[in-house]
Amino acid sequence: MAFEPGQAVVVTDEALLATYGRAFRKIGKSVVVVPLGTDLHAGHVELIRAAKSLLGAYVVVTYSGAEVPDVFAREHVDVVFHGALETRVGVDAGVDPLEPAEETQRAVATILAAINASHATDVVLGEKDFEVLVAAQYAVSGLRMECKLHSVPTVRTPDGIPVSNRNARVAVEKREAALALSAALTAGAHAAERGRDAVLETVRGVLAAAGVEPEYVELRDLAMRPAPDEGDARLLAAVDLGGVRLIDNVGLPLGVGFKNIDSE
Repeated sequence: MAFEPGQAVVVTDEALLATYGRAFRKIGKSVVVVPLGTDLHAGHVELIRAAKSLLGAYVVVTYSGAEVPDVFAREHVDVVFHGALETRVGVDAGVDPLEPAEETQRAVATILAAINASHATDVVLGEKDFEVLVAAQYAVSGLRMECKLHSVPTVRTPDGIPVSNRNARVAVEKREAALALSAALTAGAHAAERGRDAVLETVRGVLAAAGVEPEYVELRDLAMRPAPDEGDARLLAAVDLGGVRLIDNVGLPLGVGFKNIDSE
């Protein structure tokens, strides 16, 4: 049967996945892989749409849930690999980690396996798990993989909470505390002009007012190293709400603003 683009052809054999990837590249097409896990939510759909926006590319999704969702066909994915890919890869992010190192390494190993198995030229990842995103870039660069990484901003609900499977498990009585995390990071971003200490103080103040004790509140640069005194930075935080651990992050221009512009 001839291959038809956009029909979400499902394959379960890694060798066949590799055959598709090699064939696409042989005819000069880009191969964009979107590595997914066992569940699907609106944030994942945005990753697929971002991949589809890369003109002239074939989009491959890797998915290990029980059944292949119909949404892949509705979003005109080209190939879906259904199953668990081999992930016998060790990776080191090369930075002082905030999240458990083994979790980050496992996530990055899965991404690398998806890139390798599909012969991908591009990979699309979300900024929700920013540490994984940075670690994946380090790994791809360190291994000299000919694959370009694209990041997609975090998809949020109207009240600001990131869309994720983990956040959906927050108990109803903890919902306001969950709102406080994203609100605190937003407030911290608004304080960026006044520098590092003002940002961290603002975030902790908002969380304290909501009765939430953070596991961490950190400022880093875009490569997860210490944040600069002035320039692009990432504000990251984690909280535990009744046994559900939430993480979130926002970008901000640290120490940059109208009040810091020298008068002529």
